[in-house]
Amino acid sequence: MYRPVIASQRASLPLWMIALIVFGVLAVLGVTIGLLVHFLAIENKIYYYQGNFKVKDIPYNSNYEKETSEETTALSKMIETQMIDAFQASRIHNQYINSQVTKLFPSSDGVTIDIWLMFKSSPGRKADMRRKIGSILDHMLRNNSASLTSDPSSLKLTETSKVHAERTVNNCCGRRAKTSSAYDRIKGGSAAQEGEWPWQASLKVRGRHYCGASLISNRWLVTAAHCFKEHKNISDWTVSFGTVVNPAYMKNKIRDYIVHENYNPRAHHDDIAVVLLAEPVSFTNNVHRVCLPEATQNFLPGSDVVVTGWGALAKDGPFPKSLQKAPVKIIDTEICNSKDSYDGLVLDTMVCAGYIEGHIDACQGDSGGPLVHPNSRNIWFLVGIVSWGDDCGKKNKPGVYTRVTSYRPWIASKTGI
Repeated sequence: MYRPVIASQRASLPLWMIALIVFGVLAVLGVTIGLLVHFLAIENKIYYYQGNFKVKDIPYNSNYEKETSEETTALSKMIETQMIDAFQASRIHNQYINSQVTKLFPSSDGVTIDIWLMFKSSPGRKADMRRKIGSILDHMLRNNSASLTSDPSSLKLTETSKVHAERTVNNCCGRRAKTSSAYDRIKGGSAAQEGEWPWQASLKVRGRHYCGASLISNRWLVTAAHCFKEHKNISDWTVSFGTVVNPAYMKNKIRDYIVHENYNPRAHHDDIAVVLLAEPVSFTNNVHRVCLPEATQNFLPGSDVVVTGWGALAKDGPFPKSLQKAPVKIIDTEICNSKDSYDGLVLDTMVCAGYIEGHIDACQGDSGGPLVHPNSRNIWFLVGIVSWGDDCGKKNKPGVYTRVTSYRPWIASKTGI
């Protein structure tokens, strides 16, 4: 016998109960996500360390006290390479972020090396991480006898705060937080990131950007002499930093400026000036000084350099809102003095940079700004000061810059730096 199929009836839940269930599920999901984010944040916490050790059997040399000397660069590079190799080959290579030599202290029996390190770790493993870092450094010092005679027993290592660690690095010159008309002259460049060129300054006349400049200490800037050709009243001038000229960041007034005594505006001779700020600058990740080269330092033709500024994007073109950077190359002075180029106008106190084919160059508004080069430690040196040129990015007419090494004694005589 067939029986009819009777549809079953299911009682539906009240709306308030459905809402309560949905709310409960969302609450649990939210707490779970929150705990996960919190866990990941803790896992990625960054810790900073500072330390020092002694390298023996290095004859006393006062040049090790100079942060930009060849001796300091060579020894620091050797130690930094050893640290990178040691940590990257270790079991904590995934936690390793950075390590640097920050200062050298020469003495009669060797050189003390100050170091700075950055690692990521969970708080629960902090003590274990510090022990492992110390063990790796100790092993490195005991096994580098082929290149240096180190004293492992002299090793000291302590955790430090982020504020203290950043202050230590920012007090060093040439480090970056982010690991480019004839006068008043970036064409072909791109926007810079915050902290990428922390020494770049904007010199303003009555609040408007007029020239670039480079921070060389917490009180002094270096720029082009021709920036002060038409505006000599100190009260008209202000200075700001950062990647935008407006609104002004870390605005400062000028106490004084000194133009080179032999500056010749017609022939572009000695186009250099130094500027004394009214108040000292507090160094940060985004604002600190560039390195000045030694007078004997040589930057060869073909070397990679970068020019930065807020100058026009083309001749008589618009001005950018953000700082621009332009990678260029140093050009042999003989090429720049050829008949097709500047026909003998480029002196040995000047340096050409750009490309003979043109396109990338400084432009109006970049005057006084920096042309910089990184050394083997990725520390940046001021090679030139934007001075003059024919047009912007024109073929056979690269930018001409004041050669900083030629004026190193003059800068020292005026600033004490």
